[in-house]
Amino acid sequence: MWPSDATSTVFTEIGLLFTGDPEREEIRDAALVAEKGVVRWIGPTAGAPPADERVCVEGRAVVPGFVDSHAHLVFAGDRTAEFAARMAGLPYTAGGIRATVAATRAATIPELVSTTALLVSEMTMQGTTTFEIKSGYGLTVEDERRSLEIARQFTEETTFLGAHVVPPETTADEYVELVTGPMLEACAPYARWVDVFCERGAFGEEHARRVLAAGREAGLQVRVHANQLGEGPGVRLACEMGAASADHCTFLGDADVDALASSGVVATLLPGAEFSTRSPYPDARRLLDAGVAVALATDCNPGSSFTTSMPFCIALAVREMGMTPLEAVRAATRGGARALRRTDVGTLGVGGRADLVILEAPSYVHLAYRPGVPLVAQVWRGGRRLV
Repeated sequence: MWPSDATSTVFTEIGLLFTGDPEREEIRDAALVAEKGVVRWIGPTAGAPPADERVCVEGRAVVPGFVDSHAHLVFAGDRTAEFAARMAGLPYTAGGIRATVAATRAATIPELVSTTALLVSEMTMQGTTTFEIKSGYGLTVEDERRSLEIARQFTEETTFLGAHVVPPETTADEYVELVTGPMLEACAPYARWVDVFCERGAFGEEHARRVLAAGREAGLQVRVHANQLGEGPGVRLACEMGAASADHCTFLGDADVDALASSGVVATLLPGAEFSTRSPYPDARRLLDAGVAVALATDCNPGSSFTTSMPFCIALAVREMGMTPLEAVRAATRGGARALRRTDVGTLGVGGRADLVILEAPSYVHLAYRPGVPLVAQVWRGGRRLV
């Protein structure tokens, strides 16, 4: 950490400033003033006003802090054997989640806090300044509650995912009764969102609808794991329920794309999952051309996408999903903010939170052009330097 007593900071000689603001998306030879954690001024370096502290960017590019709107960070255990088996040809199913559930239930609170803190630190080092954390690896009332209580220590964007899979000790009907009753009651005070894995091997349409409706009745906003393993009802259910986002969106029919475009539900794409499961990548080009709002996120979890790197996901989106570098960076910043229904992050506009990333590169294009290279030079959140 680099704490500072300065109430205002001016960043000068920014080679390329990507603001994310559609009205003025890119500015060259730019400057930015942050005061009390908020962006107060943007313009040419030559016209920059004075501030308490001056940071010369020396021609580097600056982008908004990445917004990772889909991550599972509270867990214990290791699934390297499952990953190795997939790389040897075993197909991915949702069943491996139960191995993480067993390890998470057995872990102590300090162990879970330590793992979560390490992953959050990794995210920050790679430019993520806003992130969501889901529960979903406890699947009992107490284990789900403590997962969300831990998550709330790190972010206000917490999601109740009690409906991740059906635990082996019960039936789907019995478990949905638990999720929509005592579990929801215990977890709602620690959550902003409710989510459900609407997929074969997890929850069908009617069970998923019950979970989302109960969560909404309890004051939570809706998001959905949808259409990851095959075409199904998840995307259209998300649109019906007024979800902020439908996440994965790997297998889509024309009706799914039309529903996303007409509803405004964000399609959150998670290319780390396809990379780790050797599954087909989502067709981002199809979605963008249809006018669908698209976000990118890591889906960080121990089974199907064990990465905390938004730059890696940007590179995958460009290489494998038909996105341009500009579209991918938009999706990792402004798109992620929209998926969380946030207007204060994801862009660098006057009045927004001063979350910014200084790249060791002259352009954001290098995030895809130089995959795997550590290009994040500095990370600032709320006008304070974190990295």
